[in-house]
Amino acid sequence: MDYFIIEVSEEEIKREREKARELRKSQWWKNRVAKGLCHWCRAKFPTAELSMDHIVPVIRGGKSSRGNVVPSCKECNNRKKHLLPIEWEEYLTTLPGEGGNR
Repeated sequence: MDYFIIEVSEEEIKREREKARELRKSQWWKNRVAKGLCHWCRAKFPTAELSMDHIVPVIRGGKSSRGNVVPSCKECNNRKKHLLPIEWEEYLTTLPGEGGNR
C-alpha cells in the first residue's frame, strides 16, 4: 500500500492535539458521541466507548476541526491508525470475511 506522506512538525501536532482536547469539551462533540454511533463501522456503543478520530489524521496534515473529527469505536480507531479514508477502505477489503462491507 502506498501512502501519501506530508511533513508535519511536532509543534503543529501538539497544537492540533490541544485543539482536539478543547473540541472534546464542546457541546457539539458531546451531542455527536451521545448518538452512540461509530462513524466507521456504524455499530452502536455506549458513549464512554467512543473516541475522537480524525478523518485525515493529524500526522498526515489533518486538523482538529468539526469537519475532520468523528466518533469512532476503539477497535476502528486502533485499526485505522494513520490511514486516510481511501486507505482505510482498501485495508477493509483485505480482511477475511469483511469484503469491505463495514
